Amino acid sequence: MPSNQQILLDNRPEGEATVSNFKLVTSTTPALQDGQVLVRHHYLSLDPYMRGRMNDSKSYAQPQPLGEVMIGGTVGEVVESRHPKFAVGDQVVGMGGWQEYSVVDANQPGAVRKVDTTHVPLSHYLGAVGMPGVTAWYGLVKIINPKAGETLVVSAAAGAVGSAYGALAKARGCRVVGIAGGKDKCDYVVQELGFDACVDYKEHKDAISLSKALKQACPNGIDGYFENVGGMVLDAVLLRMNAFGRIAVCGMIAGYNGQPLPLANPALILVNRLKVEGFIVSEHMEIWPEALKELGTLVGTGKLRPRESVAQGLAAAPEAFLGLLKGKNFGKQLVKLI
Repeated sequence: MPSNQQILLDNRPEGEATVSNFKLVTSTTPALQDGQVLVRHHYLSLDPYMRGRMNDSKSYAQPQPLGEVMIGGTVGEVVESRHPKFAVGDQVVGMGGWQEYSVVDANQPGAVRKVDTTHVPLSHYLGAVGMPGVTAWYGLVKIINPKAGETLVVSAAAGAVGSAYGALAKARGCRVVGIAGGKDKCDYVVQELGFDACVDYKEHKDAISLSKALKQACPNGIDGYFENVGGMVLDAVLLRMNAFGRIAVCGMIAGYNGQPLPLANPALILVNRLKVEGFIVSEHMEIWPEALKELGTLVGTGKLRPRESVAQGLAAAPEAFLGLLKGKNFGKQLVKLI
């Protein structure tokens, strides 16, 4: 059986996460039993939710156990199979974790899924046509539920979720405005992704200043907002929300190191009769087929052109992950393992 490099969570962060929280080890993959497949991972997905899993505190998901392989989505190729529905050479997506190989029980529903790379590159099944894309779809379609002509905003607009949200919203006839960090990201959001405007939060020192920029970008106010960040950005958006606006709360990356994120004007939720709903996309598996079909079509027809930041080799994963939490990535953050 092949030698397998793995990254474990060695200890829990105190405040900001560091490279020393992780440990690189080498093991041997176990022999397959009936119903199992051995997958050689080509790409590993790095996502903000992983930071919350590192803490031993109450959250929407169980903490990542110490001394075990870090959780994470993977795409790769079946290299050995003892399951009748999977053959050597099948390209698959699953939750193989931060390691080069995984042994998967293919009888377990959703544990591993075959993908077609004819029109969609394999890596995109971890981004635009994977969990981040479905996350954007659920927040937009099921919570914000936009009408054509409405103004929709998304924070972290250049990332995997934000870019998919923009394409999905434009397909529904909406005015779409992004919030991103830096001129390069904002230019990409408008010129490559087709957003109507993008506001650079790094140019603003407080919520009032950012809110004024949003007023220029959204002259008719904001009807729907997809939240990835929290903090100052959410305060700025709340000042521009229209009556009966909808906010889909996906992430609060500004608070992932444990600091509280107080709201400056919570009364605006009442004044504007806002709907504010948090969600976890893995709790809504029933919508995945419909969402993936639309996302695959958008990528296949060139209406969604996702960008990727790719780190090379498993050992690079911790540094790439810490960079993701600071916004150093441009588009979907991946680690190439082959």
